Amino acid sequence: MPYVNIRITREGATPQQKAELIRGATQLLVDVLGKNPATTVVVIDEVETDNWGIGGESVTSLRQKP
Repeated sequence: MPYVNIRITREGATPQQKAELIRGATQLLVDVLGKNPATTVVVIDEVETDNWGIGGESVTSLRQKP
C-alpha cells in the first residue's frame, strides 16, 4: 500500500488543484511502479509559510523581500 505525502504552503490551493495532485500522484505510482490505485494513499499537508524555512529564513520573510 503506497503512501504519498505532499507538503505545500498554505496559500490557497483550490480543492480542484488538490484533487488533481491526488489523481496525478496516484496515476504516477500506477504507471511507474504498477501499484494498485485502490490501495494508494495520498495525503496533502498544508503548512503555514511562517512554519516553512529555507536557508535559515521563513518563507513568509523570503516572500516579503523585493
